[in-house]
Amino acid sequence: MSAVSADTSPAAIRRATLVGGTAILMWSTLALLTALAGPVPPFLLVSLSFGLGGLVSVAVLAATGRPLLAVLRQPPQVWALGIGGLFGYHFLYFLALQTAPAAEANLINYLWPLLIVLFAGLLPGEKLGKAQLAGTGAGLAGTLLLVTGGKGVSVEAAYLPGYLAALAASVTWAGYSVLSRRFGKVPTEIVAFFCLATAALAVPCHLLFEQTVWPQGAVGWGIILSMGLGPVGLAFLVWDHGVKRGDIQTLGALSYTTPLLSTGLLIAAGRAELSLPVIGACLLIVGGAVVASRGLR
Repeated sequence: MSAVSADTSPAAIRRATLVGGTAILMWSTLALLTALAGPVPPFLLVSLSFGLGGLVSVAVLAATGRPLLAVLRQPPQVWALGIGGLFGYHFLYFLALQTAPAAEANLINYLWPLLIVLFAGLLPGEKLGKAQLAGTGAGLAGTLLLVTGGKGVSVEAAYLPGYLAALAASVTWAGYSVLSRRFGKVPTEIVAFFCLATAALAVPCHLLFEQTVWPQGAVGWGIILSMGLGPVGLAFLVWDHGVKRGDIQTLGALSYTTPLLSTGLLIAAGRAELSLPVIGACLLIVGGAVVASRGLR
């Protein structure tokens, strides 16, 4: 998964889309792993998990003989996009959760799949089809139902900064994902160093805004390692591969399954309850993803 190949055949695009789609599966475990991590504050969690994930990725690359110095020689705009995307998104997301109600902030944050589909339609060689729009709209409705529990969304002026931070987070991640395609020749291995930079930037944020609470025992550190290896490690590598070589609009639409799968895992672990809004959200999100990904079939 290094540099982008010239292979643009339907089979190659399908494979890359499926590879990128595995990031969605890994991201769906993040809420449960975060809950299992206990009282570790968010920025410390980001620093530890991204740091472990980045170190493991770099170690694997070094062991396989990849030319790491060549990977590091990238233009400033590549570093700005990568670090701004990973760290900027998580900074804004956690800021939103701290300054606005979690349900509403999370809902606004999950506009990013819709924005990916819309932004991707502006890329050279891409177009916005009716299936993508219809499927994305259904996914957005399902996410709204899932996050709010069917109780509606209230908007209060006191929470406006948090809502704006959540909106900025969604725009940041969608922009990072779509613009990554414009740097298609940049090797995916560079994402490991984006993770290390994100971990480093999270340290001063933790020291400024949080009280230090370390993971508890071997289980706590095992959860942090699992996060680093999966949803905040390998997931970013395969996502980079998918958005550069696959069908980015399909990936955006399929991303709406993340809150659904995440909620399902929380229910299975006994940390959330099955309800009619969850069932309705399931039908909307899965149906919308199927409609929007017709080209993948």
